[in-house]
Amino acid sequence: MTPSLRTADPGHTAVTTTRRSWRVPRLRMKPKGPATGHVDGAWWPRSRDLPAEIAVLLVVVEVRLGTAERVSYHLTDWPRARRKLAVGDNMVRLEGFMAQHSDTVTVCGPWNRQRLTLLVVPPETDGVLAHRILMTAAHRDNSDTVETLLAAEIRATDARPVRGDK
Repeated sequence: MTPSLRTADPGHTAVTTTRRSWRVPRLRMKPKGPATGHVDGAWWPRSRDLPAEIAVLLVVVEVRLGTAERVSYHLTDWPRARRKLAVGDNMVRLEGFMAQHSDTVTVCGPWNRQRLTLLVVPPETDGVLAHRILMTAAHRDNSDTVETLLAAEIRATDARPVRGDK
């Protein structure tokens, strides 16, 4: 089952599961093993609705990480979100920081012992390009920076014809 959102009290958003809302997150993670590179994989959310997208992501990420306790993100990458998100029986803290690397989210497990940093591919990215970025970021030996991984998107965007170009 996949999470769907419902409003709880003013301090947090609660998530319940329904079969109709099942959406598999567009996510690729590096294989388990020694950490390499700047990210542990890449995630291509469908929107900038952080609580809804994180709720779906955590269902899959928790298989590797265990119970997620907190998710940090860059404040300017997402619209303002509530500070707590109930996912099933678990309460997850959403923490926005200016110091968080742009275009990433970090999911922390119990007591911050385990964490996954994921490159966030912008939702509006072309599907072929997004797939390429997901696969590159999740390659076992990839050590590219976030900027390098997303540079392909910038180059592809710059190469697209502007209205009126021939």
